[in-house]
Amino acid sequence: MANLKEIRGRITSVGSTMQITSAMKMVSAAKLNRAQESIVQLRPYANKLRELLQNVSSTLDAGVGGALTEQREVNNVLLVAINSNRGLCGGYNSSIIKKVNALLEGELAGKNVELITIGKKAYESFKNSQTIAANESALWDNLNFDDVAKIAEDLTNQFKEGKYDQIRIVYNQFQNAAVQIVQDEQFLPVVLEQGTEEVAAELDYIFAPSKEEILNDLIPQTLKTQLYKAVLDANASEHGARMTAMHKATDNASELQRALKIQYNKARQAAITNEILEIVGGAEALNS
Repeated sequence: MANLKEIRGRITSVGSTMQITSAMKMVSAAKLNRAQESIVQLRPYANKLRELLQNVSSTLDAGVGGALTEQREVNNVLLVAINSNRGLCGGYNSSIIKKVNALLEGELAGKNVELITIGKKAYESFKNSQTIAANESALWDNLNFDDVAKIAEDLTNQFKEGKYDQIRIVYNQFQNAAVQIVQDEQFLPVVLEQGTEEVAAELDYIFAPSKEEILNDLIPQTLKTQLYKAVLDANASEHGARMTAMHKATDNASELQRALKIQYNKARQAAITNEILEIVGGAEALNS
């Protein structure tokens, strides 16, 4: 009977866990709907802004764009690692950490690399091994464009001052609830396309003020939008990964609970059979 009591306790414990994972799945699904709507609405604007930037720059001479387009020898690099403040989201956080480690050990080996972490998980992973320039994990407490724009402005200023030769963003791009793709994007310097006369002839624009002035205003706005899009992608990816992880956890708990109930019924039946055999054996002993 002690064995039956232990199995009943495990069944109850698994049932409680299944209720928690199911509730977390529903919460993540609700948050995912809002996060997905935000990134889906922003992507066309961000892509069009980038396209406009390239169209304007394609008709200008190389070197236009000022310090933000200056290509330097890469010695000092800043990585912006975007992940989550919380766990229980499958491989979402570990994928970013693995990507950053791969860059540090591979392409960026031997260079002076600093990190800005947007997410406590990245900060906790690298605080003892890498130089953390800033920890912006509080961004997730109230995600909005203004706070992200301030970070983008700080990055822009630091690049202009020559503190970094290259700034890159590492984040998860949202595809759907089950698929998130790790991205390594160059944030600065901005790479502008240089077009031909044929391309310039196809772009029938009237510019006021001049193309140079428009470009100088367009680049900072594009950078802010690029970083905000990366943060929104990461936000949607987190909720999608957590929803998928909790869905799998719920299914596993349900399967485990079913197996435990079968085990419990078998043990209970065996106990009843033993009791019957003992009664029959006792009765036969009395009759003999």
